[in-house]
Amino acid sequence: MSTFTLPSIPTPLDWQIAPLDWQIDPALTIKAGPKTDWFIDPNGTFRIGTAPNALFAAPDSNFTLSAKVTVDFAATYDAGVLRIHERDDLWAKLCFEYSPQGNPTIVSVVTRGYSDDCNSVQIAGNTVHLRLARLGDAFACHYSLDGHYWHLVRYFTLGKLQLPQFGFSCQSPTGNGCSAVFADIHYQPRKLSDLRNGE
Repeated sequence: MSTFTLPSIPTPLDWQIAPLDWQIDPALTIKAGPKTDWFIDPNGTFRIGTAPNALFAAPDSNFTLSAKVTVDFAATYDAGVLRIHERDDLWAKLCFEYSPQGNPTIVSVVTRGYSDDCNSVQIAGNTVHLRLARLGDAFACHYSLDGHYWHLVRYFTLGKLQLPQFGFSCQSPTGNGCSAVFADIHYQPRKLSDLRNGE
């Protein structure tokens, strides 16, 4: 089945790229196969778009999408991901990712032709809350340790988008596969009034 629904998401989700395996129980679990990723290297020598994505069209121009993400880290760059996707060369992702130093880390990637990659804070353990917020043509990425107080990771725009989709992904760029569990998924049609106050 390529299309499915989640109780908290207002429209159906479609697999842009199918995972190795997935289930809803009631959390969404995505298993990515080996050597899967989305990245366009800024030096122009490397491009990949193979990680599985479950995406939906949001009916609102202002909203937040959040989830409690648990990742079965095994190899460098394994990650559970929230994604924004307009085209294969215009997208963004907020990752809970295993760094080369062996630390679970919050990572954001904004791609406008080429990827702009930024590692942020390290996280103790393999679970964290991730959130994407849309504010018209702008977006904000946040993480939280408890699902209540949010820390800003990145504020950016992808320009005027025509058919953006949003959703969930898992990747294993250097490994033999990775599983990520997305629990406590919430979609809220609202505009954040302050990106930096922890709301």
